[in-house]
Amino acid sequence: MLKVILNAPNHVTPFCEPARELRIQNSPLWLHQRNLLAPYVTREMELKHGERVQPVREPTIMYRDNLFFDKHFVEAFMTEAIKRKRPVRAAFRADDPAFREHAFPLSTSYTPAGSLYLADFWYYPNGPVAGTEPLVIDMQAREIGYYHVPTYMGDQSGDLVFQVPLRALIAIDSWVHVFIADMVFSQFARGARFEKRLNEDLGFKFKIIGKAIYEGRQILECSELVKVGKGCIIDPSAVIHGPTIIGDNVTINAGAVIENCVIGNNVNVSQDVQLMLSVVGDGAFLPFRTALFMTTVMENTMVAQNTCLQMCVVGRNTFIGAGSTFTDYNLIPLPIRARDGNGILSLSNRPVLGGCVGHNCRIGSGMVVYPARTIESDVVLAASAERRVIDRDVTYEQSDHHHWKQAHLHQTPYHQSRHKETESW
Repeated sequence: MLKVILNAPNHVTPFCEPARELRIQNSPLWLHQRNLLAPYVTREMELKHGERVQPVREPTIMYRDNLFFDKHFVEAFMTEAIKRKRPVRAAFRADDPAFREHAFPLSTSYTPAGSLYLADFWYYPNGPVAGTEPLVIDMQAREIGYYHVPTYMGDQSGDLVFQVPLRALIAIDSWVHVFIADMVFSQFARGARFEKRLNEDLGFKFKIIGKAIYEGRQILECSELVKVGKGCIIDPSAVIHGPTIIGDNVTINAGAVIENCVIGNNVNVSQDVQLMLSVVGDGAFLPFRTALFMTTVMENTMVAQNTCLQMCVVGRNTFIGAGSTFTDYNLIPLPIRARDGNGILSLSNRPVLGGCVGHNCRIGSGMVVYPARTIESDVVLAASAERRVIDRDVTYEQSDHHHWKQAHLHQTPYHQSRHKETESW
């Protein structure tokens, strides 16, 4: 089977790079797509924006490279598509809870078709041709609570909920979609599938209980739920609850608490670090008392001591200084807005949401960042009396390093083209 990859040229704010290069579940999106579709394809073809596919006469999968999908979605789509023996395109009902609440807001990638929305994911039994019929995939959403709001704090009081899909597909048009893909469509979904299997498969339930008894551990701590890679050093006083995946050569020090996380290779987790429902990329360093809740930290990033990040996304090769706090809730019940796929501030449909930091940033100590604010790649923010609270998005042009004599010492790989234009001018 042939696989045709369509290029999505738009860069995701504030990362200054296309979605395919971003990491979801600690894997580049392009690699995640390739691995999931590998069982179905024998060769692939990649098309740049505006390039046309050459005529072929063989079964073909075609998709846009800004899509995140899981194996459960792919299996459901391919099974039904092959059965129909006609060209089909993935579609979602407008009232599908997971699509309506999480995938559609801030997106620019779906095509409306009556009561359906079409995704850029196709199957052609005899090569690409004009005209396809919608293939509606039920995301099988389950309502799961994740946050409690006191009655005096806002118009939505009590437990806030996610619509967690057992089959996931989402177009990564905004940084918020990275958060949704990593947390709702991956971390929460993995837990939901585990609970579903536990309730339906008696043999699996006995296997979990037996392994916990054999190892002398609580059920959430046994090796069936906590997968640990090679060469890891874990202090006996650390508490690790599954489902959690820990990579190779990871160091976890005394007093650390980890619950339902993905931790990459060569990560250093220091004393008393708190990690919950988070994804920590390869080579990251978390000094003592760092706290991450439902947060993605990409590769080779350092979040310094006593820093708290909730519902945030942080790019690669970034430093966030000690004692910084990324807030996630408005003190008065104003709707939270975030940048959509066109870079326009739009309603995020999220009552609680942290901030986003791009790649290769340097953030000084003691910063307070308001909900849904973004800091563009290559930015340097020095803590000062004038700039201690980040209450609006920060662009590369507003970076503090532009005002320093030593500005040339800060490498800016995501804005090299701008430097070249300035030099030629």
